[in-house]
Amino acid sequence: MSTENINAPMPGVFYRRPDPDKEFFVSKGDSVSEGDVIGLVGVMKSFHDITAPADGTVVDILAENESEIESGDTLFELET
Repeated sequence: MSTENINAPMPGVFYRRPDPDKEFFVSKGDSVSEGDVIGLVGVMKSFHDITAPADGTVVDILAENESEIESGDTLFELET
């Protein structure tokens, strides 16, 4: 097994849930499949999906919900 970082593709605001009243997309320890949406980046009222690049387990979530992020910031660690 190896650990893979999932980085922000662009600057913006990071969201861990699709709506304020919904559950988080993922939490530490959750299993994900390749292509699953695990977060969002909001840029000027547009939202861009952050997806799992491979099947694995979420080891860590490094960005806080609704925090400002920069392109290249590590958002998640995924054990594949």
